[in-house]
Amino acid sequence: MTGLELIVVVVTAVLLMTWTARRLRVSEPLLLLIGGILIGLLPRFADIHLPPDVVLLLFLPALLYWESLTTSLREVKNNFRSIALQATGLVLVTALAVTVVAHALGYSWPLAFVLGAVLAPTDVSAVTAVARAMPRRMLTLLRTESLLNDGTALVLLAVSLEVLTTGEPFSWAHTAMRFLEAYAGGAAVGAATALLLVPVRRYMGDRILHSGLSVATPFLACLPAEALHVSGVLAVVTCGLVTSRVGPRVIGSDARLQATSFWEVTTFLLNGALFVLVGIQLPAAVRALTSISLLQATVIAAVVSATVVAARLAWFYTIPYVVRLLDRRPRQRERRISARQRLPLAWAGMRGAISLAAALTIPATTPGGRPLGQRDAVVFITVVVIVVTLAVLGPALPAVVRWARFGEDTAEAAEETLAVRHLATTALAEMAALAHRFDTPDAATAQIAKDLRKQATVGLGETHDDGSLDLRRQMNAAYALQAALLDIKRAALSDLRRHSRIDDAVLLRVQRFLDAEEQHLRLRTALLPPDADGTDGGFGR
Repeated sequence: MTGLELIVVVVTAVLLMTWTARRLRVSEPLLLLIGGILIGLLPRFADIHLPPDVVLLLFLPALLYWESLTTSLREVKNNFRSIALQATGLVLVTALAVTVVAHALGYSWPLAFVLGAVLAPTDVSAVTAVARAMPRRMLTLLRTESLLNDGTALVLLAVSLEVLTTGEPFSWAHTAMRFLEAYAGGAAVGAATALLLVPVRRYMGDRILHSGLSVATPFLACLPAEALHVSGVLAVVTCGLVTSRVGPRVIGSDARLQATSFWEVTTFLLNGALFVLVGIQLPAAVRALTSISLLQATVIAAVVSATVVAARLAWFYTIPYVVRLLDRRPRQRERRISARQRLPLAWAGMRGAISLAAALTIPATTPGGRPLGQRDAVVFITVVVIVVTLAVLGPALPAVVRWARFGEDTAEAAEETLAVRHLATTALAEMAALAHRFDTPDAATAQIAKDLRKQATVGLGETHDDGSLDLRRQMNAAYALQAALLDIKRAALSDLRRHSRIDDAVLLRVQRFLDAEEQHLRLRTALLPPDADGTDGGFGR
């Protein structure tokens, strides 16, 4: 099996399974995982092993960077305490719970600690894939927790592997210092990388070079951090958050659109590929299991899976009440959620490829050459826990979210309306001076002003008065007409090429113009608020 064959098979599986999941409206991660398991059962794929460095140094930086770029820094600041507690305290609690249970099931303390560190972090890809229906604040909590807890878990893993391979006793002081160095150093490297690249972006006019730099950025943040033995995860996340804050002022629209398109496609494929690759590893993990029986390993994996889920549930139904007792400020009281609404947060504890990659980093022997027993069992248990959490927690999460009764989250729509209204009114205020400066004809100025006033009026559309509704319907109809005319233009363009009246190169150039026009039209309709009956303001396709 060559690398190219594997890439083709995995990408094909991602596309096919994702399409099937969306048609059947089932969990995408679960179906991707099943597809991977089926591939792993084929004899030709029996010897496929996922190199941990591929996940930790290639997949993970890219995925973390895009997630951090699209995460609200304001929401992170507003929920920093909860995020910090979940990304550190919950990881430690989960690791300790798994350690105690694994030791009770017969594992040595060092090996049990390694297993706890491996299974402590949630997976950002799995959480994001199944938690989209949650309110913005809840989704930010989960996404940011998943972004940061990888760093905590990897530090724990490094410490636990030192204890396992060297036989040195565990030290809380040493571990605390490692955490401090990893977090502070990683954040510093990430912020420095972002701030160093900002001037470069400011003077880089070529959109291709801009996009290339965007692709390289997570690795430019991660690799120096790893070389300095600090958290590459924190470096990438910090770099992404800082870039998302300062980027709009220095990155041009064409470069931003191109980079966004690239990252959306790339992260879609990387996320899907990780789930498929995890599935492929399950048959391999079963075949490699020799230290204990399959039945015994399965029982242990089931108990550990229950421990992982129970630890998270226990955290979310104890720690928030402790925080409430300690912090009774009015502002914090306003942000509290009910026990019912806390369940989706507790339920969204899916594990993924980061745990598998962590398990695969466990060496087969100590530095002195002594074999490390039951490494195969740790890998098997890890794969089973990933499968169980994705198969049980993931598909049930939408129902749990509905049961929580969050209510309609209108904050984002209200802010979007505010933005549209503010932009239009600001532009109107400056238009007269600019029209005079550029000597714009009165007719053109009047038309632009009319369009801006429409945007400002639509932006006020919360009241659904008759005039506002009528204006929205007029704009919807106008956009639908423009969309239909674009289809006519495309058909006419194809006819010209078919009759050899224009060259293929000409068709491509004109087609790009039509595509840009349609994209502009879609963006305009996306900013229209829904009609009074709740229907989307867009023209649809």
